Amino acid sequence: MKIDGIDKKIIRSLIKDARTPILSIARDVGISGAAIHQRLRKLEKSELIDGYQMMINPKTLGYNTIAFVGLFLENTAVLSSIIKRLKEVAEVVECHYTTGSFTIFIKVLCKDNEDLMRVLDTKIKEIKGVVRFDTFTSLNKQIDRQVQI
Repeated sequence: MKIDGIDKKIIRSLIKDARTPILSIARDVGISGAAIHQRLRKLEKSELIDGYQMMINPKTLGYNTIAFVGLFLENTAVLSSIIKRLKEVAEVVECHYTTGSFTIFIKVLCKDNEDLMRVLDTKIKEIKGVVRFDTFTSLNKQIDRQVQI
């Protein structure tokens, strides 16, 4: 996908604050609001813009423990059934099929360490086909950003 300087300005503005009014972006860029809308539709259609979302701060809801869990599977034939079961675990917020030591790597949000132990013992460990797992607790997120445009 080839994007020009105007597209980059539009994208950077929306990455900074997705609620920025189109007319405000238009004034900053120097083109009409209709042209901004047209460019956004083009960027969405090309799938460069994957969507717009509101971000919730999990800590304000009491989710103070973030953990990454690497899952070892008995074999990859059970992968789809394990993914289906992981989708049922509300605390799992990301799931990746990976190379390396783990077949699946998940991100889990929990209230505290006791809640994490409960999720691991009563939900993750009980999934048929998961042989074992390694858990890594995040102490502090150091970088959180979008890809550079």
